[in-house]
Amino acid sequence: APAAFRTWKDFLASGEGIGTTEVRARADEVAGEWPSDIVFTSGTTGRPKGAVITHAQTLRAYEVWSDLAGLRQGDRYLIVNPFFHTFGYKAGVIACLMRGATMIPQPVFNVDTVLANVASERVSVLPGPPTLHQSLLDHAARDTHDLSALRLVVTGAAVVPLRLVERLRGELGVETVLTAYGLSEASGVVTMCRRGDDPTVIASTSGRAIPGTEVRVDAEPGEPGEVLVRGFNVMRGYYEDEAATAEALTPDGWLRTGDVGVLDAAGNLRITDRLKDMFIVGGFNAYPAEIEQRLGLHPDVADVAVIGVPDPRLGEVGKAYVVRRPGAVSTADDLIAWARREMANYKVPRAVEFVTTLPRNASGKVVKGALRAR
Repeated sequence: APAAFRTWKDFLASGEGIGTTEVRARADEVAGEWPSDIVFTSGTTGRPKGAVITHAQTLRAYEVWSDLAGLRQGDRYLIVNPFFHTFGYKAGVIACLMRGATMIPQPVFNVDTVLANVASERVSVLPGPPTLHQSLLDHAARDTHDLSALRLVVTGAAVVPLRLVERLRGELGVETVLTAYGLSEASGVVTMCRRGDDPTVIASTSGRAIPGTEVRVDAEPGEPGEVLVRGFNVMRGYYEDEAATAEALTPDGWLRTGDVGVLDAAGNLRITDRLKDMFIVGGFNAYPAEIEQRLGLHPDVADVAVIGVPDPRLGEVGKAYVVRRPGAVSTADDLIAWARREMANYKVPRAVEFVTTLPRNASGKVVKGALRAR
């Protein structure tokens, strides 16, 4: 460790010799309004911003999540979602600790391992992106594994095909299949479907506002507009970033999510687009600005823009429009192979199209709509 820092080993060792009484006294001093964590999320510029969430917000949000999902003591929960993400950390670890459910972490997603774990560990709860459940259903060896203990699936972060909901219920006998929507700035949960909702509601929407919160769309009824959230779950602000906080939070407490959605007459929210230009690859948020910055480091790339395009398996994947430098001879396959060495797999563009120029407006910004129209 650098001179001014302690190693993790030394930090842990510093707790030795501290008695239970003192530990309990320190814990009792912690107030609900104190920050419990800072969850970092990339914005459209790719610059990380830390959403400050309190102890009370975290505990209340995942008590609600557990109630609506039906998580209960004795459940066996396969946590495939990463712990750096609220889905794995709060809907996973925190929810299990609060309910007395057994955590079975799986560090890397692999459908063969998921099947083996569900069968051998008698997994009853399997949240994750739709890609995970689709891969499970379509696996050639699925019928050789006993998946009968599986009773609860919570998914979201992408379009969920009605057929997927029907197959989970019909083929695997999953009692409860729910969809949800959330973001780090709102403690990871904003809307959820309810047990007993019609499969078409579960497949076509992200459900209704969770108790203690309000959701509205900045548009006429039934029309798409920016989704705004207000309630106990909204962050205190971005860590050490007053300007970004003022931009995200209105004076009367509404969080501007940057997502575009439509509310139906029953209050169910359907996310239709993203003001922030983010796209979602198998449940993971991919930020074009971040990918563009990395691709721009390739010696043959003079200019680049990335958009999300539909994909039958992952929901969306990246497509890069690239302007080559004079004399450059790199192919699309060359750039994709280079990108696989430079960034996480979900960020890697699945297609590259070479163009002579990128469409830009008067202020010099790339007009992504023109690229999507292609």
